[in-house]
Amino acid sequence: QVQVVESGGGLVQAGGSLRLSCAASGSIFSIGTMGWYRQAPGKQRELVATITSGGTTNYAESVNGRFTISRDNAKNTVYLQMNSLKPEDTGVYYCNIVTHMGLFYWGQGTQVTVSS
Repeated sequence: QVQVVESGGGLVQAGGSLRLSCAASGSIFSIGTMGWYRQAPGKQRELVATITSGGTTNYAESVNGRFTISRDNAKNTVYLQMNSLKPEDTGVYYCNIVTHMGLFYWGQGTQVTVSS
């Protein structure tokens, strides 16, 4: 039984900041890459950022320089610090966890809305 729970979404004005958290619990071991994806209204889900177990990060061009992904391995938690938010960042943000066994898990999503 694995639980993946996101938190930290909400409504913020353009230029503001939010920090998303995603905590995994249950029978999940050997966590590899953790990441964040988002889906805007009427658009397909896209990659936002990933971080490997070794700490290597990767960002979508649209968020590079504004967002920072980090992780706490002891807590099985991944974070996404979002600064200088734009209305285009609006969408549902999903946490993704990949294990070294090749299994992947998704959170249920947290809504981020950026107003002008």
